[in-house]
Amino acid sequence: MDTKIKKEKKNDFSPIAHIHNAFVTKFGIPRQSGIVDEVISRVEFEKEYQDPNAFRGILGYSHLWLLWEFSEHRGKSWSPTVKPPRLGGNTRVGVFATRSPFRPNPIGLSCVRLLDLVFEKENCPVLLVAGADLMDGTPIYDIKPYLAYTDSHPDARGGFTDPCQKQKLKVHFAPGIQEGLSSEERMAISNLLAADPRPAYQDDENRIYGMAYAQYDIRFFVRGEDLTICEIVLRGEK
Repeated sequence: MDTKIKKEKKNDFSPIAHIHNAFVTKFGIPRQSGIVDEVISRVEFEKEYQDPNAFRGILGYSHLWLLWEFSEHRGKSWSPTVKPPRLGGNTRVGVFATRSPFRPNPIGLSCVRLLDLVFEKENCPVLLVAGADLMDGTPIYDIKPYLAYTDSHPDARGGFTDPCQKQKLKVHFAPGIQEGLSSEERMAISNLLAADPRPAYQDDENRIYGMAYAQYDIRFFVRGEDLTICEIVLRGEK
């Protein structure tokens, strides 16, 4: 039996920015950064960190590391072992051998592609990035450049994740439901679902799954390697 541990701690850090994108719920967010490059996010900075000098030279990098907080898990207990969904949700491994959000300190690390630095609203800096795996509104605590010569290790072992890699699903839209979607929205939705957002232990061909993305509620089912989107509606509509 695993022991859950909860501790009181003072956080002396404060967010420098928050990310904004179309991921309004946790379900459907890519499991790792860089998997769905079509999703664009905005990193908007707190007032005290909007000095343009802090961004001097940043456009010389193609990718950035974001250090952020699993804010949805703030104050929750952590456990020395966790059950990764990719292992079926039944096998326990050490928390430090995973990227689980249930950690002693709920810190996340993501590599994103830098698209641009723009200045809005009285010269306020905004970073446009692609491939983020953060929910809308997530606080960001630091940003560092990605350095390929030291950060990239193509021959690295992936632990239990190596045999868990799946072929992408083939995504199909039911007739007529693409109407009203932009080409960018169709591509983003298709690639998000191709990565299979379901936990590994859920494989019910008769089940209709639901995912929120931007202003849409999306429903789909999976049979074998084929995923069919059967409904896309504006949130709040029936």
